Amino acid sequence: MVCLGNICRSPVAHGVFDHLCKENGLDWEIDSAGTSGWHDGESPDRRSIESARKNGIDISRQISRRVTQQDLDYFDYIFVMDKSNLQNVMKIANENQAQKIHLFLEYGDSKDPIEVPDPYYTHGFDYVFDLIKNASEVIIGKINDSRDRSHN
Repeated sequence: MVCLGNICRSPVAHGVFDHLCKENGLDWEIDSAGTSGWHDGESPDRRSIESARKNGIDISRQISRRVTQQDLDYFDYIFVMDKSNLQNVMKIANENQAQKIHLFLEYGDSKDPIEVPDPYYTHGFDYVFDLIKNASEVIIGKINDSRDRSHN
């Protein structure tokens, strides 16, 4: 899960996705990072922590870090919150890695916007949480279905 600073959107996506995977008995490794590195070593924004906590998810122990080339090699999917960060991640990706990189909401419900808005200045933290949760449920279902089909 990737956003700009790794303090608002991607920590929420990381926490929600991890929570839903555990609820569904999936042993998937989930992580998050930012493209800027501006907040390296910091905890998520307190407003993201509070929004997640209201929904039964604790993201308070996550630590911001910058996305790396190793992330692009290691993870099967790289979900990016908006087009600007998608471009930033694509700049460091090779051809094989680029195939793994997706806009997070491109897998969501078609009535959702294409990008997860940055709530840092707009204060739409609960709205962002809901968008991320809904898209996460869809993404988990689609990945699970495609893995089930590939094993048959």
